[in-house]
Amino acid sequence: MTMADKAHQVFEVYGESKCFDDDGQIKRTGSVWTASAHIITAVIGSGVLSLAWATAQLGWVAGPTVLLLFSFVTYYTSALLSDCYRTGDPVTGKRNYTYMDAVRANLGGFQVKICGVIQYANLFGVAIGYTIAASISMVAVNRSNCFHKQGHQAACNVSSTPYMIMFGVMEIIFSQIPDFDQISWLSIVAAVMSFTYSTIGLGLGVAQVAETGKIEGSLTGISIGAEVTEMQKIWRSFQALGAIAFAYSYSLILVEIQDTLKSPPAEAKTMKRATLISVAVTTVFYMLCGCFGYAAFGDQSPGNLLTGFGFYNPYWLLDIANVAIVVHLVGAYQVYCQPLFAFVEKTATQWYPDSKIITKEIDVPIPGFKPFKLNLFRLVWRTIFVIITTVISMLMPFFNDVVGILGAFGFWPLTVYFPVEMYIVQKRITKWSGRWICLQILSGACLVISIAAAAGSFAGVVSDLKVYRPFQS
Repeated sequence: MTMADKAHQVFEVYGESKCFDDDGQIKRTGSVWTASAHIITAVIGSGVLSLAWATAQLGWVAGPTVLLLFSFVTYYTSALLSDCYRTGDPVTGKRNYTYMDAVRANLGGFQVKICGVIQYANLFGVAIGYTIAASISMVAVNRSNCFHKQGHQAACNVSSTPYMIMFGVMEIIFSQIPDFDQISWLSIVAAVMSFTYSTIGLGLGVAQVAETGKIEGSLTGISIGAEVTEMQKIWRSFQALGAIAFAYSYSLILVEIQDTLKSPPAEAKTMKRATLISVAVTTVFYMLCGCFGYAAFGDQSPGNLLTGFGFYNPYWLLDIANVAIVVHLVGAYQVYCQPLFAFVEKTATQWYPDSKIITKEIDVPIPGFKPFKLNLFRLVWRTIFVIITTVISMLMPFFNDVVGILGAFGFWPLTVYFPVEMYIVQKRITKWSGRWICLQILSGACLVISIAAAAGSFAGVVSDLKVYRPFQS
């Protein structure tokens, strides 16, 4: 008997109970605000810190324009995707618990496998990206204090490896939280942290512009000269597209977030409101942080606004911002990895339903709280996962390049292609109709952008690997 069959049996018994939803699962409690917190935690992540650098590559015309275009595409396709949470009727249709379930119900066949590979590879990549970003912020706190004591010309070289290990240990602990529904408190804390460091970065950029009385930058972005060749300018511009795409990427966990929402109202309606709120707030922050960072530093805009040491003082404010980044990334890591954890554990349960190692839970007493349910398989596999992502982060700690690759790799298929194709099937849009053609043009344009961004980011990795020595930075 499958889990779905068991759920329907439960619902037949408890259907009228206030404790269960229409699929027999314990009643969901998520609201527009918890969904917004999850989205903001996922979206306003480390990506915001690379936006000044991305704007510097594109200039005052293309930079803000690309930011606005990505925000529109993200909101529009997320609204399409939210309509695919239920198959058939938007209120009473069969629920799709994961992104893959939605693809299976609407598209089926080989596309389900392609979606699964891309989605879970991207989630794995995000874990690596966030480990790198967190270690960079921890190093920045150490260096900031060093510069304060020894002066701005001091070397203050610090290895990121010990900090990656520290972050990995923290994630091993938090990864034992069983599922998505139980991390809403962590998402709220992380969302507050993201606003904290984004506001500090914005404030420092505004202060720098006010102090110098000059707006740096140019209409076309970084100048071609001694430091940047014409070809590097092209690659960096493509890489900037990837960085902006990464800054808006959360569609790969949208369905999982939507599955935490209570109804009525219909989950799709709540999700669209949460998406609108989150993307609007995010875009305002992105425009302010990206533009003021570029206005403050121009062509010299650092790859990471708070750790590239465009700013040295007030050092204590930089420390607060970087600590907030680390706290936020602890939560964001979990928001992204929980769907991957759930997929592996669900698959293992289906393959080995009678295995005690996989299914048995041990009650661990915690004074003053409910006993914590410890699962041996969850403990071992999630720990191994965190260790692997941490080791890979140590081997390739290139923040901007990794961010660009992740953005390019996940943006078109997960944010655009699958939502568009599922929506066409769900709404029975006729092939070659005006609406079908417009949706295909949108998808095709985003594919071209993703290919360009991937090319630029891979070129950046190749360039960095020529001079990098593992475990020495």
